[in-house]
Amino acid sequence: MSEFAIQVNHVSKAFLIGLKDTKQETLGGTLFSWLRYPMENYRVLKRLNTYSFHEENEDLFWALKNVSFDLKHGETLGIIGDNGAGKSTLLKIISRITNPTNGYIDVDGRVASLLEAGTGFNSELTGRENIYLNGTILGMTKKEIDNKFDEIVDFSGVEKFIDTQIKKYSTGMRIRLAFSVAANIETEVMIIDEVLSVGDVEFRRKSLEKMMGISKSGTAIILVSHNMLPIQNLCKTTLLLDHGRIIDFGKTEDVVPKYMGEQTASKTSQNWELDEAPSSDYIKVTKAEVRPILSVPVIRAGDPFEFEFVFYNLKDEDFKITVTYHLTDEYENLLFIGSTALTNKDYLAKKGYIKLICRIPPNLFNAGKFTISKIFVLKDFNTLLYEHNNLLTFEVTSDYAYEDGKNGRIDGLIKPLLHWEVSSDV
Repeated sequence: MSEFAIQVNHVSKAFLIGLKDTKQETLGGTLFSWLRYPMENYRVLKRLNTYSFHEENEDLFWALKNVSFDLKHGETLGIIGDNGAGKSTLLKIISRITNPTNGYIDVDGRVASLLEAGTGFNSELTGRENIYLNGTILGMTKKEIDNKFDEIVDFSGVEKFIDTQIKKYSTGMRIRLAFSVAANIETEVMIIDEVLSVGDVEFRRKSLEKMMGISKSGTAIILVSHNMLPIQNLCKTTLLLDHGRIIDFGKTEDVVPKYMGEQTASKTSQNWELDEAPSSDYIKVTKAEVRPILSVPVIRAGDPFEFEFVFYNLKDEDFKITVTYHLTDEYENLLFIGSTALTNKDYLAKKGYIKLICRIPPNLFNAGKFTISKIFVLKDFNTLLYEHNNLLTFEVTSDYAYEDGKNGRIDGLIKPLLHWEVSSDV
């Protein structure tokens, strides 16, 4: 057995895209264009085999450009990047679904791929029949499927419906069954695309634990996800793609913060004129701001700070207003939900401007980047009047704070100052 499960060597992949035909004004021009098409098509196809790294053509789209990396047996690799970065194309090449335009890939052993949940399922067949069908597509023998059948069904949690047609399954049930089949194959390489980002919380937990066990058994795993939590929990190394090129490759704890930092540039204050403010039929938001309370220009770990929100009530009526926001960290963990409803007080909104200030106490926040990912304005606790996503993004720095013991970042989502009592009396 080779030391490496996967070796990707200078892989590039081009796709031929259609261009708008040039309209000819004369009959002679039209006839000449018909004669010219075969030669133009030949030149395009020839370019697919003579790729130059710096070559750009309007009729070719290069999904991957000169990608190289190695993955050893038993290692886990995360692949991240924006939509269109080339992640799925790379997985399809490794899975032998499509061929590279240039370069080559060496894979040592059998590959199990789950690129789309439910791939290989036949809607007219039952869950039982689809386990055998999908297992065969993924390379299992009937004897192997027989031996694994009970384990597959038990993990999927669909045993009550195993003899029901797949077309009657919910999306979650199909996802669980597809993952269960792929995860129970004895294989050298496993490729998973986004599956650990869907399904209910319990299924995601079980799936992550299953993948950890598979990795310890010596299987090399490649995981693609837009959710950084499974990437962080499972993958020791991560590869960052951007427009088909590798722009970072290394330890997950180094690569993910760089990627998430680029996605969450600080947005500490937003102000809109009333006629241009984002709005619903009831509410306009004219201001959102996060700011330090102490006389320093930044928010440091352990510092108190505050949010200010200004809304405008468009309706000529008074009502009880509820404002609720979700605060997440740079890895999309929900830290807490802040809501006026939790104060057990009523707040009245009259026609016109409404200003709300929410103060965050000291000795709570760790260093990092944070986002108000959602904010809701409700009438009388239950009628949604306005919703806004990613309203503010800000950073809590790891600079030295105002007392010893409050500087820097430590592990954990929050950083509370805890009171201790130490005594020799027992």
